[in-house]
Amino acid sequence: MTNPRTADLSASIAVFLIALPLSLGIALATGAPLQAGLVAAAAGGIVVGRLGGAPLQVSGPAAGLTVVTAELIQRYGWRTTCAITVLAGICQLGLALLRTARSALMVSPAIVHGMLAGIGVTIALAQLHIVLGGTPQSSAVANVLGLPGQFADLHPAALGVSLLTLLVLLSWPRLPGRAGALLRRIPAALAAVAAATALAVLAGLTLPRVDLPSWRSHALPELPEGPVLGLIAAVLTITLVGSVESLLSAVATDKLIASERGTENRPPRADLDRELRGQGAANIVSGALGGLPITGVAVRSVANVKSGAATRRSTMLHGLWIVLAAALLVPVLDLIPLAALAALVMAVGVQMVNITHMRNVIRHREIVVYLTTIVAVVLGGVLEGVAIGIAVAVALSLHRLARTRITLEEQDGVHRVRARGQLTFLAVPRLSRVLNQIPHRGHTVIELDGSFMDHAAYETLQDWQDSHVAHGGSLEVTGRAGAAIGDHQGSGPRGAHQCCRPWTPWQNHCDQRPAEPAEPLRGGGRLASGISAFQRDTAPHVRDELARLAREGQQPSQLFLTCADSRLVTSMITSSGPGDLFTVRNVGNLVPLPGAESGDDSVAAAIEYAVDVLRVDSITVCGHSGCGAMQALLNAAPGKPTTPLRRWLRHGLPSLERMASRHHAWARISGRLPADAVEQLCLTNVVQQLEHLRAHESVARRLAEGTLELHGMYFHVGEAQAYLLSEGRDFFDCRVFDSVVPADRSQSPAPAPA
Repeated sequence: MTNPRTADLSASIAVFLIALPLSLGIALATGAPLQAGLVAAAAGGIVVGRLGGAPLQVSGPAAGLTVVTAELIQRYGWRTTCAITVLAGICQLGLALLRTARSALMVSPAIVHGMLAGIGVTIALAQLHIVLGGTPQSSAVANVLGLPGQFADLHPAALGVSLLTLLVLLSWPRLPGRAGALLRRIPAALAAVAAATALAVLAGLTLPRVDLPSWRSHALPELPEGPVLGLIAAVLTITLVGSVESLLSAVATDKLIASERGTENRPPRADLDRELRGQGAANIVSGALGGLPITGVAVRSVANVKSGAATRRSTMLHGLWIVLAAALLVPVLDLIPLAALAALVMAVGVQMVNITHMRNVIRHREIVVYLTTIVAVVLGGVLEGVAIGIAVAVALSLHRLARTRITLEEQDGVHRVRARGQLTFLAVPRLSRVLNQIPHRGHTVIELDGSFMDHAAYETLQDWQDSHVAHGGSLEVTGRAGAAIGDHQGSGPRGAHQCCRPWTPWQNHCDQRPAEPAEPLRGGGRLASGISAFQRDTAPHVRDELARLAREGQQPSQLFLTCADSRLVTSMITSSGPGDLFTVRNVGNLVPLPGAESGDDSVAAAIEYAVDVLRVDSITVCGHSGCGAMQALLNAAPGKPTTPLRRWLRHGLPSLERMASRHHAWARISGRLPADAVEQLCLTNVVQQLEHLRAHESVARRLAEGTLELHGMYFHVGEAQAYLLSEGRDFFDCRVFDSVVPADRSQSPAPAPA
């Protein structure tokens, strides 16, 4: 196992070598003093590294704030921009105290990625002028209009240095062979800038270079001067862009850690409010010391994780190396050509137009929002672009809400009306026109594929229904919105709500029984019917929650290990929902001992993943009555051919031996003895599998730390009753549930009776 301190040291050096040239390049792109980039990098590393809530995220000057900062410097001057950075940090502290970090993630990803892409385009256009040997203009439009003249007046030295920088930057990750593998340990950004600097020095090229003035003349903030509304807008812009980019980077870093790390050196998940607090403190420090605004930076964070960083020490050490470089390496830094830094930042800007992000927004039909935000940011600025993006996103949502497709089909004398989308007053004219085409005295089926119906649409449907029934017609309404009609009218189509229509009927489960199909559905037909019902009835209600889980990743607090028996519906007997339980099911709810010769490590892998990666708080082993696996164990006869099932059930033999040695003295259910030997073995098996769990290294370690609990549970199918193994005692009891308080849905609930 790698020593965490050694891993943090090597990772901090790797991140420092990336951050140093990027910090200078971003300062150059904003028009700020170059040492301002070093101040921000040091403050981001040390302050956020110490106070932030995402231990492995690296913060510093970021390309996402380049355009905003450049505009502020042009409008208000550098010293006022520093004061604006301090005020933005104070705002971030306020937002953290109000615990609003999660709400920042509510902004549509299409807007966020469009904003970053627009910033990237603006950066690339500005830096292209420096690459060609010129000076960037004040806006993206002016930079585009000035390109023809810039191409007509090329500076070969600057262009050559820039092209070498880009060539090394792009080819470095693809260096072949063993030598290439060794060279690739040097960050591409450092290699590119170093190669360009070496060329400029050895060839004696006359080029503008980095000029770090004495720290004694370093500019510090002053009281803001300018229109109050403009200053407020500037502070809010820095706060908004910096906070959203930092929080999105923290979430992305968490996902990267989860995918990269196994059981070693995995830090706790990001605390977003604490991270926002750390970002605010760092911006206050950076602005007060004359540094650029700070955000979490994805590129440096990825490098930190992939370099093996184990704790927050790596980010803090990287900040310390920046301080030492700013104090000791000034003569070396002054050799770097500005064209090399411009080429480096231009490449970063181009990479901000991410093809993967574009594919995602196309798949989710939000390309209009994405492109509009890009254009608005390029033409108008970040704050204006985000505002326009939000307006377009709201308009698109309203358009989708108002767009309802209503069709009418006739088959075998049955008229079928399908309404796809939300039924609002905007759809009433089309709905009335379709309904009036249906003749009276026939059977009509109305399918409402939407989760909302406003009063106007409800009245239209209800009036038509009354008229249709009065003329001798019959009606069936299906879908979520259809339940509202039945609920408001006693003679309405009861049974419209289909959430209780499983593959097989449930007696007395709902206030109605599902209509029998004309022909019994079998196999794939039931599957297709069930999927269709989910899409129509359930998906609209869980889509937002599932979207949140998809965005933030799963964070279950409990591993639930139970039998594959079809009568055991885990979500029903635990009142749980998406994201609550990490569930493992197998025949007999068995937990093979580590090293058992089963040829199947799936259970052990799930346990390791749940305990070490997901960091669940508890594990429950749940058996049930009438278990076929336990019956097979009791009836097993020696000498029969070995089959996959018989090989698997060998993991239940210790339960059989335990039952034989303990007799029936201990196993009781709420004071009664087990009904028969099968139930006795089902109960014994739960206790035995808990013993097997303790033999797993990851479980034993967490138990020793006191950060994991084990629970035994037994579900009696015929009674629809759950029993929990009493802690420290030898019987299952249902009365322990009397003290169970329903948990918040954001937490995984303890198992509760149905």
